[in-house]
Amino acid sequence: MVYSNSPPILKNIEIEGYGRLGMPFKVFLNGYGTIGRRVAYALANDREIEFLGVGKYSVDDRVKEAKDQGFRIFVPEQKMDEFKDKGYDAAGSITDAIKASDLIIDAAKDGLGYENKLNYYLPFNKPAIFQGGEDRYGEHSVADMIHNSRVNYEQAYGKRYVIQGSCNVTGLGRIMQPLIERYGSEIIRFDATLIRRWADLEDKKEVKDSIEWDRDPHHQRDVADFIKSHELYVDVYKVPSRMMHLHQLYVRFKHEPPSRDSILDIFEREWGVALLSSAKGTADVRKKALELGFPFGDTCMVHIHTDVLKAHGDTLKITYSDDQTGIVAPENHMLMQAMLFSRSRREALERTERIFRLNERKRALASEFG
Repeated sequence: MVYSNSPPILKNIEIEGYGRLGMPFKVFLNGYGTIGRRVAYALANDREIEFLGVGKYSVDDRVKEAKDQGFRIFVPEQKMDEFKDKGYDAAGSITDAIKASDLIIDAAKDGLGYENKLNYYLPFNKPAIFQGGEDRYGEHSVADMIHNSRVNYEQAYGKRYVIQGSCNVTGLGRIMQPLIERYGSEIIRFDATLIRRWADLEDKKEVKDSIEWDRDPHHQRDVADFIKSHELYVDVYKVPSRMMHLHQLYVRFKHEPPSRDSILDIFEREWGVALLSSAKGTADVRKKALELGFPFGDTCMVHIHTDVLKAHGDTLKITYSDDQTGIVAPENHMLMQAMLFSRSRREALERTERIFRLNERKRALASEFG
């Protein structure tokens, strides 16, 4: 069946354990757009925390969705009357929610996280997770770390402000790190061509009939923030599609690359990585995810397309698609566990898997495209 845009909250997930003094930690989601609504799904299904609700700054269709899901809605104090006039009684102000929180997950539009940090998080001394659209360096930097659960999960212990890497940066970590762990001494360098979708399926903005290039892609710097052992060189192009990103990763070795079977064996066991052999394009994968009823139509994974995995001379080419809307949702949940509980990565993975069930999604896609 085709999945609804407003997925029901699961009722059968119980996660034991509490925060300090026997009380659950309180988490507030500041923003409820493309990423925020997906993170909200995870927070609402995590019985270990108290999910306070979501922050909304304008009255739109997402407000109705949040209300229908039973989420408490917090708004800027000066906009309470505006929301009420349109039929939405706020549970309180953004300030009220932040004061009550132990951790904020900031899902604001790109660039607004910096303003939120200055206006709310620093004044009230509250830790926060930011999304990949925020700056890691420069005068508008919001944090001193970019998180990738496959690479530097434990380094988030005790951190006050952390950026959750973007979808593309998350995917690069999931593919590069396993290769480095197995063949690091044999790898000379990585080169990546990122072919980005123009807009998401749920976006209303126009998809232009144009291929555009990024003169200064942030992905190269972002990956260098957590993978320091090997250099990565990145080119980025944006194409008229809504379905997914597609990455071509070239791995240059000192000698001949490992065998195809050796490479596939590595990723067969990787969480959040699917091996697909018969998909003809990103639309095949996305439409199948919708047909199978995955929440929001997301796979939350990267998908290595094994039919175009090639080795030539000293270079291995891996082509994989990257779920731009869903992949960072479980990453945010992992990061939350590191910052709130300093939990081991293994235990955090088990808890995140109980909510997102990526292994089930992986098997379902492999059954269709394996």
